Amino acid sequence: MKWTDIGAIAVELAEAHPDVDPARVNFVDLMHWIRDLPGFDDDPRRCGERILEAVQQAWMDEV
Repeated sequence: MKWTDIGAIAVELAEAHPDVDPARVNFVDLMHWIRDLPGFDDDPRRCGERILEAVQQAWMDEV
């Protein structure tokens, strides 16, 4: 997975953290959790606030 795989990341986060309210996750933790997902392989420098916002919104939509 890459940073641009927003939907896939959201699904993986929902499965990995079922008891977490995605609206309450700060971007630092979110970035670390994404980087820790199995199959995630992208440069951390390619991540920005827009991507994290999109992932967070997709995760909220997922749950």
